[in-house]
Amino acid sequence: MAKDKTLYVCNECGGQTSKWQGQCPHCLAWNTLTESRAEAKTRRFQALAASGEVQRLSQVQARETPRIPTGLSEFDRVLGGGLVEGGVVLIGGDPGIGKSTLLLQALAEVAKRLKTLYVSGEESADQIAMRANRLGLAGCDIPILTEIRLESVLATLQGERPQVAVIDSIQTLYTEALQSAPGSVSQVRECAQELTRHAKQTGTTLVFIGHVTKEGSLAGPRVLEHIVDTVLYFEGDTGSSFRLVRAFKNRFGAVNELGVFAMTDKGLKGVSNPSALFLNRAEQEAPGSCVVVTQEGTRPLLVEIQALVDTAHTPTPRRLTVGLDPNRLAMLLAVLHRHGGIACFDQDVFVNAVGGVRILEPAADLAVLVAAVSSIRNSVLPHKLAVFGEVGLAGEIRPVQRGQERLKEAAKLGFNLILAPKANQPKQAIPGVKVRGVASLAEALDFLREL
Repeated sequence: MAKDKTLYVCNECGGQTSKWQGQCPHCLAWNTLTESRAEAKTRRFQALAASGEVQRLSQVQARETPRIPTGLSEFDRVLGGGLVEGGVVLIGGDPGIGKSTLLLQALAEVAKRLKTLYVSGEESADQIAMRANRLGLAGCDIPILTEIRLESVLATLQGERPQVAVIDSIQTLYTEALQSAPGSVSQVRECAQELTRHAKQTGTTLVFIGHVTKEGSLAGPRVLEHIVDTVLYFEGDTGSSFRLVRAFKNRFGAVNELGVFAMTDKGLKGVSNPSALFLNRAEQEAPGSCVVVTQEGTRPLLVEIQALVDTAHTPTPRRLTVGLDPNRLAMLLAVLHRHGGIACFDQDVFVNAVGGVRILEPAADLAVLVAAVSSIRNSVLPHKLAVFGEVGLAGEIRPVQRGQERLKEAAKLGFNLILAPKANQPKQAIPGVKVRGVASLAEALDFLREL
């Protein structure tokens, strides 16, 4: 059987050549030609294109998408309730973080109800069996295919007809239609498109495991994230037992949802109360420690923020953050100087979000400044104080979303003093909790002096 013809396409201008060249002959850009399969007379995605019939939006009957529960409540939370028939999920993370372990556990639960398939291009069947024994899944009857050739994987999917299949990993697959090595941009794009086409045609739910680069982003072309339905990132420090699964794209649910897992000798276990996990504070309180009430999707979390402000011994003071945006820290310190009268231009400032969690929302601004002021003054904050609020460039404390849910979560965990934006103050008093609403940074600093 003759191989399909290949050509080289420029990523900058889209120009095509029959042979690879270091410089694109059309736009003269360097190192932009990538291998691609030449289009045949019959288009490969013709089956996906329905007839062009115009419909009225008011006449379209919306229906609820049925879900396939994975048996892992935290994983289902991130997915928006479970897997979707015909959906394609891409999950990425650092090596050894637990991606294969998580999906093997989820597939074992799904296999009790539906037909499944585990395709591995990185491990042998013996290695998968050894991991299953460690996880206590020795009696689970999951079909396993160890193959990296795309044509063989598609033939098995068409023959077995599984309802849920895992591809571990998408970077290991290759198609004979292209001559480039597995893991290259053209191979990853072509294999992902062929598998996605199969999922949409047959209704099979596919879960891809993806590698990440040194910068932490998914390896391969950016189009890989566009063609799938859901993109998840597996985060966490390999030296810690806690793992976080975060949704960055989800066509069937909310984004920025967070699932928290603990790595044990029996695999990953969901953490039902992650706030208690991140608040494992030291018995002896120290200056620079403050608790922030942050929001991850629909879940409020209480996380400890630690700040250390010390005299700089270099001409350029350091601004280092772990779990927070360093650029936002520099902005907050400028606001603290301008509107609070506290200068840090000759101080090293280090800020850490305890527990390995990453805080992306601006509701942590006020907590960061409170922790920094506590470190500068060498004063200990009350143990049951929680803080949240966005700080503007004019020194105002702006309200945040879901303020009432944050207050209830802090009260549920025993915090009796909360510093929050004035606009987020509760209309009805919370029993046993004092909420101090502030409208400006100056009011917040006055409150700290009263403590």
